[in-house]
Amino acid sequence: MASLKFLARIVVAWVAALCVLMVVWSALGWNRGDLPWIFTLAWFVGVLVALARGVTHLYRVRVIAGRIDTETVSNRQRRRVEVAYPADEAFAIAEEVIRELPNVQQVSGARGGLQLRAVIRAPAEQNRRRARAQWQAAIDRATNVSATITPGDGSSSVMFVCEPDSGAWTDWFNPDGGTSLELAETLVRAMTQRLSERRNRERADARQTKMEKELTAAQLGLLQAQVEPHFLYNTLASAQELVRTDPARADRMLGHLIDYLRRSLPRTDGSLSTLGEELERSTAWLEIMKLRMGERLAVHTDVPENALKVPMPSMMLQTLVENAIKHGLEPKPGGGGIWIRAGVDGSGLSLTVADDGLGFRSDGAGTGIGLKNLRERLRLMYGSTATFSIGNNFPHGVAATITLPATGAVDHA
Repeated sequence: MASLKFLARIVVAWVAALCVLMVVWSALGWNRGDLPWIFTLAWFVGVLVALARGVTHLYRVRVIAGRIDTETVSNRQRRRVEVAYPADEAFAIAEEVIRELPNVQQVSGARGGLQLRAVIRAPAEQNRRRARAQWQAAIDRATNVSATITPGDGSSSVMFVCEPDSGAWTDWFNPDGGTSLELAETLVRAMTQRLSERRNRERADARQTKMEKELTAAQLGLLQAQVEPHFLYNTLASAQELVRTDPARADRMLGHLIDYLRRSLPRTDGSLSTLGEELERSTAWLEIMKLRMGERLAVHTDVPENALKVPMPSMMLQTLVENAIKHGLEPKPGGGGIWIRAGVDGSGLSLTVADDGLGFRSDGAGTGIGLKNLRERLRLMYGSTATFSIGNNFPHGVAATITLPATGAVDHA
C-alpha cells in the first residue's frame, strides 16, 4: 500500500504540474488555450521517467531498509547517534566517518559551531554511463550530507542529515533512488563501528594497564617479602662473630635487623607508604651496613619534618640506598658517604640519594633491573607527573632524584 501511495503521489504531482501549465497557457491566451503537442509529449515522457525512477527508488529502499513506509521512502533522511564522548571527540569521529564516504567532495567543518558539511557527487564518467543507460543525466542530483553535534554532560549526540541538493518541492517529481537513505544508513553503521572499535581499544588498554599494575604489585610484594639471602646470611654471620667479641655491638646489629625485617613486610591493602616510614626502613638497613663497614660508611640525612608524612610508594628509597652502597661505596677502597635529602613545596616531593663512591662503572656491575622497575612503577602510578633522574655527583659518585606530585597517584584502573 505504501508503494502504491508513493507512485500515486508522483503521478498526482505531474498531473498538477500539467494543470498549472494549462491554466497559465490559457491565461496568456496563446493558441486558443490548447497546449502544443510537444509540451504534452514532454510531460508524458517526464511522467514515465519519474515513475521508472520511483519504482527503482522503492526497490532500493526495500533492499536497504527491509521495509517501505513514509520514513524510508523520503528523499531527506535524518539519523541521530548517541556518543559517550565529549563533543570535540564526537566531532573528530564524525568528520572521519564523512570523509570516508564514497565520492565525497567539499568537506567543510566549523569545530567551534560543531557542524560538518559535505557534498556527495558521482564522478563525471559514472554520470555519463548512467545517462546512456537511463537517459537521466539531466535529473541526477548531488546529495548534501551534514552533521550537527549536540554536547551533553560528558557525552554528546550526532545528527546526520542526508538530502538532495535541490528544493524540497522537486522530491514530488524526482525520487533520488534511495541515495539519501543509503548514505544515512552508511553513516550510522560507520559511526557505530568507530565507536565500538574505540571502546574495544579503551577496554584493551584498561586491561593491559590493570595487568601491568597487578604484575608490578606482585613484583613489589615479592621484593618486600624477601630479603636478599646473602645480606641476611652475612648479617647473621657478623652478629654471630660479634657475640663472641663485642656482644653489645651484636645486640645492636640484631636489633636493626629485626627492625628492618619488620618494616619490610608487604602491605596487604596495597596502600602507599610515607617518606617517614621508608626513611626508617632504610635507616635500619644503613645501621646494619655501618656496623659491617665500620668507619668506611658515613650516613648524612637531611629530611625536613613536613616531608615525613608525604605519601610515596614503598621500597623506592630503599632501592636507591642499596644501589648507592652496593655499586658505589662498598666496592670502593676506604668507603665514603651517602646523603639522603628531601624537600617539599607546592609542586610535590623531591627526594635525592647521593654518594661519593665509584660512580658509573664500565665493568658491567649491576643489572639495572631495580632502577628499571622503579621507573615503571612511577609511570604506572603517576603517569607523566612523576620523574626519575640519575647522573654524576660532583666531584665523585652518583646522585638519583625522584620527584612526586602533590596530588598523589593517578588511578589507571
